[in-house]
Amino acid sequence: MPQIHITDLEAAINHWRTSTPASDGARLAPELAALAEVYGRMVFARVDAIDEARLSHAALAAWLAWYQTTPDTPCIAICSTSQGDDVCKGCGRSFAEVQHWLGMSPVEKRAVWRRISGEGRALRFTRYAERA
Repeated sequence: MPQIHITDLEAAINHWRTSTPASDGARLAPELAALAEVYGRMVFARVDAIDEARLSHAALAAWLAWYQTTPDTPCIAICSTSQGDDVCKGCGRSFAEVQHWLGMSPVEKRAVWRRISGEGRALRFTRYAERA
């Protein structure tokens, strides 16, 4: 089962910190508090990923709201899987990932994004980074 990585939680926390800063300087927005609780437990337990099912409803809703602000697809319209490649030279996804992208959950999509970003070999991250 795909998991939400701690770096995605950090990105979501930073999104909420920017979009809904504490009004009185001390009280966190509900979305931020929910994500911070999960993040704190992960840091304490020294784990870098968590199952989606282990998030509270509020934390998952906050994470999904952040997810909606991210690019949906890594595609840069240079698809080599349509020409028989097992891995797309344009975005770095496998043929199966390209084929099933629309049916994937947000957590599954973020796992793919994390992998291809870490690999950084696709044209999206090299020669055509400005397109992305």
